[in-house]
Amino acid sequence: MNRRKFINLIGCGCLSFGLHGCATAPITDRKQLKLIPESKLNAQAAAIYEKVKEKEKLSDDKKTLNEIKEIGKKIEFSINSYFDRENLNNPTIGFDWEYILIENDKVKNAWCMPGGKIAVYTGILDITKNTNGLAAVMGHEIAHAVAKHSVERASRGVLVQTGTSIIDIFSGGALSQINRSTGMDTVGLISSIGLMNPFNRKQESEADYLGMIFSSLSGYDIRETEKIWKRMKESNKGKEPPEFMSTHPSSENRIKNIQGWLNEIIIKYPPIS
Repeated sequence: MNRRKFINLIGCGCLSFGLHGCATAPITDRKQLKLIPESKLNAQAAAIYEKVKEKEKLSDDKKTLNEIKEIGKKIEFSINSYFDRENLNNPTIGFDWEYILIENDKVKNAWCMPGGKIAVYTGILDITKNTNGLAAVMGHEIAHAVAKHSVERASRGVLVQTGTSIIDIFSGGALSQINRSTGMDTVGLISSIGLMNPFNRKQESEADYLGMIFSSLSGYDIRETEKIWKRMKESNKGKEPPEFMSTHPSSENRIKNIQGWLNEIIIKYPPIS
C-alpha cells in the first residue's frame, strides 16, 4: 500500500470515529468526542473504588459522612428531576451512587468517579467550612461524572496516541529520535501543553458551571462557591503553576467566571422542591 492510500485510509477511519463518537455535554451542549464505552469506564471505576476503600483510612466521623450523603441525595434528586422536567435524557441513568469520607487532613480534595462513586477527604473540610461550601465542591465533582469528562479524556487520549504514531511513521521515526536524544517525552509534553491541558481546563470550567447549577437546583446557596476558591487560593499561598502548564484554570480566572455566572444561575435554575 502506498503512502497516499494509507493516509486516505487513516483519514476515513478517523472520520468514522468522529461520526460515531459525536455527542453533546448536558445543559451546555458542548460538542464531545466519545469513543470509549461509558459502561466499561463505570465498571473499571467501581473496581478501583473498592480498592480505594480497602487501602485508605475511612473516617469514623459519622456526622460529616451523613451530611455528605444528604447533600449527595439532594443533588441526585435535583438532577433526576431537572432532566425529567425538561424531557431530556438523564445522564445519570445507570449510576450506582456511593459516598465515602477519607481521613486525610493533608489532602484538600474530593472526586467523583464515572458512575457516581464519590470520595471526600477530610482536608477539604477546612476549605468548605459549611454545608453550602461542601455542596459546591460536591456539585463540581459530580458535574465531571454527569458530563462524562472521563469518557472524553479517554477518547482523546486514544486519538492523540494514534495521531502521534502516524506522524512518527511518516516522519521516518523523527519523533522517536527526538524523544531518545532529549531523554524526555517531547511529543507528550507538546500534546499536554497544546491540546490536553487546554481541553482539561475547559472541562474544569464546565464542571464549575454545571456544579453551580446542580447546587442551586438542590437548594444550596451558590454564593459560597466564590468564597471557597478565595479560601483555596489563600491555602495554596500563591503556589500555583502557570495556567498554560496546568490542567485547571487559575484561581483568578475561576473566581471571575463564577462571579459572571452567579446571577444567571440563581435566576435560571431555582431550587427544585
